[in-house]
Amino acid sequence: MPEGAWVPDGAGALPRLPLRVAVVGGGPGGLYAAALLKRLDPAREITVWERNAPDDTFGFGVVLSDETLGGIEHADPVVYAALQDEFVRWDDIDIVHRGVRHTSGGHGFAALGRRRLLEILHERCRSLGVELRFQAEAPPVSELMTAYDLVVAADGVHSLTRAAYAEVFGPRIEAHRCRYIWLAADFAFDSFRFEIAETEHGVMQLHGYPYAADASTVIVEMREEVWQTAGFADLDEQESVERCAKIFADALGGRSLRSNKSAWTTFRTVVNRRWSHGNLVLLGDAAHTAHFSIGSGTKLAVEDALALAACLEERPGIEEALAAYEEERRPVVASTQRAARASLEWFENLGRYLGQPSRQFAFNLLTRSRRVTHDNLRLRDAHFTAAVEHEFGCPPGTPPMFTPFRLRGLTLRNRVVVSPMDMYSAVDGVPGDFHLVHLGARALGGAGLVMTEMVCVSAEGRITPGCAGLYTHHQAQAWRRITDFVHRQAPGTAIGVQLGHSGRKGSTKLMWEGIDEPLEGGNWPLVAASPIPYKPRSQTPRELCRAQLTDLREQFTSAAWRAARCGFDLLELHCAHGYLLSGFLSPLTNRRSDAYGGSFAKRLRFPLEVFDAVRAVWPEERPMTVRISATDWAEGGNTEDDAVEIARAFAAHGADAVDVSTGQVVADERPEYGRSYQTPYADRIRHEMGIPVIAVGAISSWDDVNSLILAGRTDLCALARPHLYDPHWTLHAAAEQGYEGPGVGWPTPYRAGSRRPQTGRTDAPKPRLTLET
Repeated sequence: MPEGAWVPDGAGALPRLPLRVAVVGGGPGGLYAAALLKRLDPAREITVWERNAPDDTFGFGVVLSDETLGGIEHADPVVYAALQDEFVRWDDIDIVHRGVRHTSGGHGFAALGRRRLLEILHERCRSLGVELRFQAEAPPVSELMTAYDLVVAADGVHSLTRAAYAEVFGPRIEAHRCRYIWLAADFAFDSFRFEIAETEHGVMQLHGYPYAADASTVIVEMREEVWQTAGFADLDEQESVERCAKIFADALGGRSLRSNKSAWTTFRTVVNRRWSHGNLVLLGDAAHTAHFSIGSGTKLAVEDALALAACLEERPGIEEALAAYEEERRPVVASTQRAARASLEWFENLGRYLGQPSRQFAFNLLTRSRRVTHDNLRLRDAHFTAAVEHEFGCPPGTPPMFTPFRLRGLTLRNRVVVSPMDMYSAVDGVPGDFHLVHLGARALGGAGLVMTEMVCVSAEGRITPGCAGLYTHHQAQAWRRITDFVHRQAPGTAIGVQLGHSGRKGSTKLMWEGIDEPLEGGNWPLVAASPIPYKPRSQTPRELCRAQLTDLREQFTSAAWRAARCGFDLLELHCAHGYLLSGFLSPLTNRRSDAYGGSFAKRLRFPLEVFDAVRAVWPEERPMTVRISATDWAEGGNTEDDAVEIARAFAAHGADAVDVSTGQVVADERPEYGRSYQTPYADRIRHEMGIPVIAVGAISSWDDVNSLILAGRTDLCALARPHLYDPHWTLHAAAEQGYEGPGVGWPTPYRAGSRRPQTGRTDAPKPRLTLET
């Protein structure tokens, strides 16, 4: 711990409220926190240190949301009123793609100049009695922690305070692939404008928005390699400004740009393990950053200040208040950072989408963060959304999810897939009544394609004793009963089989008895690419020899032959999640030194041999897909770059689509969960390979499905847990959207339930008079 670190007094007691407050950093977050704390208790002694002069500022405009403004209005009407007088408001977003401009309305933005925002906050702080010290370095933080009851570190992305206590806060700072520069134009755009420039050096983009009646913020951004090739590294500030104005002359109407100590920089995402230490707390960019393409760091900082002030008011002690502040803000910030990362990465890879039709490109851009969705846009601008749907090929009144999709000789009537879900309910590999009801119910539920769980190709290839198989005639008869039911009772719904082998992840307990835990007894021997146990307590598998590889390949082909005779419409080869074929693909699980291990091509060899063998016995007119883990979520494992090459190899061998999942390859993985968090991997494979993809991973709503399909990020969406919650998920999605076309069909006995039931009386008379007593 650094010398001079703060500790409670001998009795361990803390003042209920901070009486003396030091704020390091005079940006909007620090100033607003100071003003709020002083307003809540005028007796407080609050000092703000700011190293720059009061009229120094970097950047130009600041965008604040209605949600943030509502918090400001409630907490400090004086500041809110001052901001209201300054705001420039607009509703439209313009997207210019290859010379064609598309406008989407109904978005609602408010912005003002950053300098004017600081002036308002300076005035408010002074009127309340906050001491502002400009052009002054704050004393060492250890001294402040001793001399003050509370120290607020609002000193930005390069926070010296955070660095002084790095071992406590645990910062993780990640630089990204694009360079950007913050500029201004002396005229007001009439909308939020995105413009793309396809230059000889590469793709560049402009983000522009008005912040005054006669001024706009202009951010120019491009990937590092484009920036280098275009020669910006060799230009001074003014030369860069002039060059940007020339590149985006159309957007600017030939007008010039200006700078304010502007420099090309790389955005850095800041994440901290902790936000407070004793009586020291991080706020704004010192604690977290979010890419400018989804909003403003100022917005997050102001919201931090609101939450911090409220928690200090509500809690009896400082440490308790700071813990409550972090507990309240961390989930909100994490959600914002996930959205910001999705947006940031979309712009990093913008060139991937330039070949899309112009309206679809615009829709893709608007929904890039996954916070704005198809349904959001339909409510905000029905005309724009309808035009995108028409360009995509949606018949009138047809949501994107209910458009058909063809794979080889199979046409799916909609884009919804019931994802493979292990049920662990078979006996000796035989699917029973449970499977008939489980898969039959979901087929009746309207999905275009229903997938079985992973069906194992041998008894030794099972994950658990409850896993289903296709290695005996009796099992095949049981599966035929299920496919016959689906084809007879749910016409229009296809049923697919997923074939796999557990590899080193086999001989384990049923999921609800202990997922991935070895059986207490009755184990069977495991085989894998290499003799590496999945977990420390797991059984160590035997490394497969050449003869065993041949036997395994024949087990897969025998199962595929049976699957064809069972009447399955589609076959998927499971090469993901650390099971046997996935184990060959990952360098973390394949340590072989023969022809099936080592280089990337050698690791691919056996899975491709199995794929070829299965494809040879699978009927030509029926499609065959492959599921892969697009990243191992672990250092040294396969990455998304490897996933593209894996997909490329399977496509070259005849895969009709790639089912893109992630992880579960090694037990110590570190996934980055979030809404639709696996879909960017499918998106990349689709656009770089031109092969159809199935997206999976926390896709939970029909709005998500419509958004992903219409944006062109996937062709099909596979959902698992939503179909466990609601077997008729697709039928209900149609009913909720008022859709009754050919993309979904209610089973005849269910048609009476095709409208949402009423939940209560809605026709009660409204009160007409209020009489005072």
